[in-house]
Order: sequence, then structure tokens, then C-alpha cells
Amino acid sequence: MIHPTAIIADTARIADDVDIGPYSLIGDDVEIGSGCHIGGHVVINGPTRLGTNNRIYSFAAVGDDPQDKKYAGEPTRLEIGNGNTIREFCTISRGTVQDKGVTRLGDDNWIMAYVHIAHDCVIGSHTILANNATLAGHAHLGDWVIMGGFSGVHQFCRIGDHAFLGMYAGIGQDVPAYTMVSGQPATPRGINSEGLKRRNFSSEQIRNIKHAYRLLYRQKLKLADAVAQIAKLAEERPELRPLLNSLQESGRSIVR
Repeated sequence: MIHPTAIIADTARIADDVDIGPYSLIGDDVEIGSGCHIGGHVVINGPTRLGTNNRIYSFAAVGDDPQDKKYAGEPTRLEIGNGNTIREFCTISRGTVQDKGVTRLGDDNWIMAYVHIAHDCVIGSHTILANNATLAGHAHLGDWVIMGGFSGVHQFCRIGDHAFLGMYAGIGQDVPAYTMVSGQPATPRGINSEGLKRRNFSSEQIRNIKHAYRLLYRQKLKLADAVAQIAKLAEERPELRPLLNSLQESGRSIVR
């Protein structure tokens, strides 16, 4: 299942049923779990760990040195979970010692062609990153986030669960959970109600999230006052907790 033209480092650990296509390079300290498919002309450098059932398509470069001028060869790493799809020409860098030393992807993420995920990024599970989406260093994406084509996220920004970034959106501040944004700079446009319906949120839950959104963006409240009201509502409405968490964890303030 490994093409004879592929080059595999002696220290690489590869499950018996992994497919590796022609002219791919698997470097030192790379671990590839069961059920993975690595296409032709893929480069995976380490330390990098891939879980099970991941698919990486041709010409992707995964686990290379971070694009950070401070990087001095430290043994940082990349960790990728299970069931991810990484399409053609994607680049995913390892972490840096200026952060926690790791770039991390969760499970079941759909990473389309030409996406760049920079050093120290943390991506949850079930995300979709459309073609040419770009994450700068130290960015965090929650679960079920969708990034439109050519959208970009500034360093250290956090994108909350179920958020939706429109095509070409320029993100310079944190995006709360459930929120749809678009434009350059990005501005809020409502909640991702269609996505929530597809994920089996009830009508009542969606109404509660819309009410919290209005408190945050439509009532002309100070941010601290809006957060306090949402915190009180979240005591009895658990669907608001991801929104509350994203507000409380914000380090760059939020798009508003």
C-alpha cells in the first residue's frame, strides 16, 4: 500500500493499512494511524501525529517548520485527530515555543484546497474551511465553524462554535459562537440559524440564541452589561453556554 517511489523515514511509524501515493515524503517522527490515505506528492514532516481515517490529497505540506522568524529549530509538533480531509496544496505548520508548542486539529474537519493553517492554531471538530481560507498564528476555531473562501483570521483571534465567516471576510477581532460575519473588516450579520437547524437545534433553542444575539448587538448595551444578561439567561438555557464561553474567553474583544 506504499508506492515504491515514496520516501519514508526510518523513525516514521505507519499503521499497516495506510495508503501512501507516489513521490510522497514522510519525515522523521511522523506517526500515521490506521485507515489513513496519503496521496501522491504529499510532504509530512515531524514531529507530527495523524489519528485514524484521515485523507490527505496531492501536494499538501503538513507538519513543516512554522513560518515564524523566531523559530530556531525547537522540537514543536502538529497533532491531527481522526477522520479529517485535507485537500490539495494545503499547508499546516507545527507550533512554536512562544505558545504551547503544538498546532492541533480535532476530528472530521473538511479542509479544502489551498487552505493555510499557521503555527499554534487550534481547530475543533466538524469545521469546514473553504478554498484559500487562511488562519494566522495562534488562531482558535471552535467546533462546527465554517470559513468561506478567501476568508482570513488575524493572529490570536478566536472563532466560537457554530460561527460562519462569509467569503473574503477579514477577521481582526473575536467572533462569538453562533454568529455570522462578513466584510472587511468583518461585521455581524445575524446568527447561523440554517446551520443550527441542520445540527438539530430546536426552534426554541434557536429563538433563545437569537434573543441573546439581540442583547449583544441590537439593544445598544455595553458589552459587559450584555454579557451579564446572557450569563443569567444561560443558567436555564444551556444552548447559550457556548456563546457565553466565547464572550468570556475573548482576548481581542469581539466584532461589533
